[in-house]
Amino acid sequence: MSSNETDLRDEKPQFVLPLVVRIERDAPPARTDALETAARAVLEILTDDRSLGEGEWAQAITDWQDARIRKVVRRARGAEWRRANTLPGITVTGAEAEVRVFPPVPLDGWPKELAKLQVSGTDLDDPAAPGPVPEGAAVLWLNPELDMSAGKAMAQAGHGAQLLWWAMAEADRKAWQEAGFPLAVRTAPAEDWAALTTGGLPVVRDAGFTEIAPGSCTVVSEGSALFAPDLRLPRT
Repeated sequence: MSSNETDLRDEKPQFVLPLVVRIERDAPPARTDALETAARAVLEILTDDRSLGEGEWAQAITDWQDARIRKVVRRARGAEWRRANTLPGITVTGAEAEVRVFPPVPLDGWPKELAKLQVSGTDLDDPAAPGPVPEGAAVLWLNPELDMSAGKAMAQAGHGAQLLWWAMAEADRKAWQEAGFPLAVRTAPAEDWAALTTGGLPVVRDAGFTEIAPGSCTVVSEGSALFAPDLRLPRT
């Protein structure tokens, strides 16, 4: 994207896509499960009938995508989670993680039920190392050199899924959606990161509003065997 295009996007009204992850004190989800669930939640709202055509969320989705693609992840538990679920949105579940995504809202126009939720405190751990990437899954590769909170990484994984969706041909989108958006989030091997970022795959470059420096490459999105070859790096 050119600097002029970036400036034009900055001049438009700014919206944010809210995501809320359920983190109960006695049963927090695994980090990778939360990241993958957040990424699928973004895809689910992009493809929901309410976000398309004359749907009730369509204008909000369009306004959001016309400006900067911002996502903010907040956490909820107990009554907070129950209140969040009363608002229009979509709850997506992973192995154990639960993430609710809502239609975009103005930066300063959060519903009160969401505005009071905390952004901090979304640090999560994986009790065991993530397993191999499932066959047929797209991979959202995290930058091995960056230390991001789980909330920040969830937002970045969502960006990566969205960029991959935009990069696909229509037939590939249909195949991915019909398969249930299989994807995996993994930290890239350090020795592979340079090739991933320069191989023509969709790359998320962070605006630098929180945690990391502006322009940092956070995620590279790689398609699976379901998709066209130009969304995958050749493997030897």
